[in-house]
Parts: sequence; C-alpha cells; structure tokens
Amino acid sequence: MGAADSPKKQSHYHPSSPRTAAFKFKLKMATLVLLTNLLTFYFFTSGPSRLDLGRLSLPVTWDTTASFMAHLNSTRAQLAATHSRIADLHRQLASSNSLIESLLAELASSRGRPHDGLSIGPANGDNLPEELKLAVGPHKLPLGYSPRMGSDAAHPPVGAACLRFKEELAQYMSYDVGRECPVDDVFAQRLLLKGCEPLPRRRCHPKSAAKYVEPTPFPQSLWTTPHDSSIVWDAYTCKSYKCLVDRNKQPGYFDCKDCFDLQGREKHRWMFDNGILDYGIDQVLATRPRGTVRIGLDIGGGSGTFAARMRERNVTIVTTTMNLDGPFNSFIASRGLISMHMSVSQRLPFFENTLDIVHSMHVLSNWIPDTMLEFTLYDIYRVLRPGGLFWLDHFFCEGPQLNGTYVPMIERVGFKKLRWNAGRKVDRGPQKNEWYFSALLEKPMT
Repeated sequence: MGAADSPKKQSHYHPSSPRTAAFKFKLKMATLVLLTNLLTFYFFTSGPSRLDLGRLSLPVTWDTTASFMAHLNSTRAQLAATHSRIADLHRQLASSNSLIESLLAELASSRGRPHDGLSIGPANGDNLPEELKLAVGPHKLPLGYSPRMGSDAAHPPVGAACLRFKEELAQYMSYDVGRECPVDDVFAQRLLLKGCEPLPRRRCHPKSAAKYVEPTPFPQSLWTTPHDSSIVWDAYTCKSYKCLVDRNKQPGYFDCKDCFDLQGREKHRWMFDNGILDYGIDQVLATRPRGTVRIGLDIGGGSGTFAARMRERNVTIVTTTMNLDGPFNSFIASRGLISMHMSVSQRLPFFENTLDIVHSMHVLSNWIPDTMLEFTLYDIYRVLRPGGLFWLDHFFCEGPQLNGTYVPMIERVGFKKLRWNAGRKVDRGPQKNEWYFSALLEKPMT
C-alpha cells in the first residue's frame, strides 16, 4: 500500500499540479494586493524622498514570504512614525492658530472696546486700577463721529512700552483722586526711561513747596540761582542749590556736575570759538542771514544755559532734559526758559519743517544704539526747516566708530556739512582711542 500511495503523495507537491498552481497564484495575488495597499499608504504618508523603489522590487515567490513580512513590519513602523509626526504638526498648527486668534482678538479689542484702550483688564487676568483704565481711554466724543479725527472716540496717548510694565504702571496710577499725588518722581522717571513715554495723566495734585518764593524777574533770572523754597527737594540727594553747586568740588560722578554753578564754567559756555571742537554761538548764527534763526530746540540741555545765551540774542529755545538726581527742569523754568521733561527716545513734539536750529551737546553719543540714533537724526531732519541748522556738539565715540559708523550715518540722513571738526579725548589716556567730533550741519534747501 505504501508503494501504491507514494505517487499520490508526490503528486500533491508536484509543481505542475493544478491545485498547487492555483494555490500559488492566489498567494501571489493576495501578496500583490497587500503590497499595493501598503505602497499606497506609504506613498501618501511619506515625502517623495522617503520612497525607495529598490526596497520594494523583491521577487514575489513562495521563498520570499519571510522577506515580505519583514518589509511589512518595517513599513508599519515607518507608518506609525509618520502618523506621530503628523500629530506633532497638527499640535503646532493648533498652537499657531491659537496665537493668531489671540493677537487678532487683542487688536480688535484695542480698536473697538471703549472701556479698555490697552486691552488689559480682569477679562485678561489683569487686576489694574480703574483709574488707569479711565486714563488711557478711549472715550466717546460728546458730539459723535468727527471727520477730522476719523473716529467717534478720543484716545489719550500713552507709551507703547507701558504695556510691558503693567505692575509699575498700576503702581503709578494708584492714588487718591483729587488729593495730593504720591512723591514718586524717581519712580515715574525710571518708568519713563524704560519707554513708557508719555506717562498717563493723573487726577491728583503734585506736592508744592511749603513756603514758595516768587521767581526772579526777567532778564535777571537768566543768571540768578533761584531760592531753595521754589521747589520740592524730596526726590533728590541734595536739599539745596548750594549743595548742587558744591558738587563740582566733590569726587565721584554726577550728571552735569557743574551745570548749577551759573558763575562758573556755565558763564562762559559757547561764548568763544576755538576753531576746533568748541563753536561759538555768534559764529554759528553768522552762517544764516541775520534774524532768520528765531526758534529752536536743545536736546538734553542740562540746566538751560544754551537756551539762556540764545535768549539774549532774541532766539527762543525749548530745552529737553531729565531730572537725574537734580531739579534740572525746575531750574530751567526758574531762569525764565522753557523746559520739557522728556527723554531722547521720544519723537520730537514739533511739526515738520518748523525749527530754525537744533542743538545737542554730549547727549547724542555712542551710548545710543545705532538704529535708534539714526531714527533720532531723521527726526531732527524732519523738524528742521529747509536751511535749518543742526549743531552736533562734542559727540563722543571710539576711533573706529567715527568713520566706520557715524560719518556714513549722517551722510545717509542727508545733512550738508558746513563745519566738521574731530579731536582726541585724552583725559583717560591716549591708549583708549576715544574721540569727540563737533559738526554744524544744514538741512538742504531742496
């Protein structure tokens, strides 16, 4: 029986058997369908660079089934990794959409909500004083829409950087309405110097001197030290003008150390022209037709001596200055001159093509970032009238910066050079390679 059965067993496994051929055909077709589906998934979930046709060109035979299974497992792993990356992309996209929606909501809020011009309030998690929200507006116009303004609401200006210092801003706006303001001059000025400029208005009264003394009559006031009882000294180290004058004899650094001594070096500033760095006022005015320099600005003008000298020549100068441990603004006003408490960062509050002269000594120097300084120079160009003068007085820089940075910058702005002088600053030693340059520049007539 075994001999008789042997051919039957052999025929069951014979390659030419119809049953065997049909089985292999079905196996091949099933494998091809499976591979086609896997290839489709792989192609649509991977970039073109991930498709390796060489890896998929295996001969489809019974002997390669194990290879197909290994490839299938590898493809599954790659597919899972691809799905994971797609999920990560979806999460990043959702985060980006959320950020954009927040920014758009904040923009719409700042434009449309009348009670919260800064987009700050309890709804956004901020617990800020109601007085601050009232101060920054906006407020509806009583007569409705104004064609001149293009709006139906007034928006009180406030420095954009104030939004970065909400806690300090909240402290500044915390006070009793209608009562005396906190004595916070130093705190307020520090906030201003951070870029929160202008500060919001407040509904309180600044502290006044207990025994206020009337100012000295003009023109004697130009060179008279005011009475100590003319200001409030709480914010300053010195408590008298004598203390400020005596600083010049003390060691250490003080801003504008000898500015309050009107009988010292201040008495002789800009009175003489040495032909190098020190320009004289009369020599500068002589570069313009007589009487055509009438109004101007002194940026960072200390105690106002430049404005005083110009006032003696019938020229009105507005002086900007900060109160850096000294009552600079009050001192200027006591001399009968106009002071403005503002930093060098703020846009100049003058219309274009209006001023005859702009002057700045020491303040505009290399401590200012280059981009910020260039914006400032363009702003000076803006407010000067055609033919107006820009007197850049003792600009400090290091040697390589002179021709590498500042000369090209001034040329880019478009000023015409009338005078230009440079000299070494040697008080700290020649090895420092420190320089001053002074320049008299003109805004072109056309």
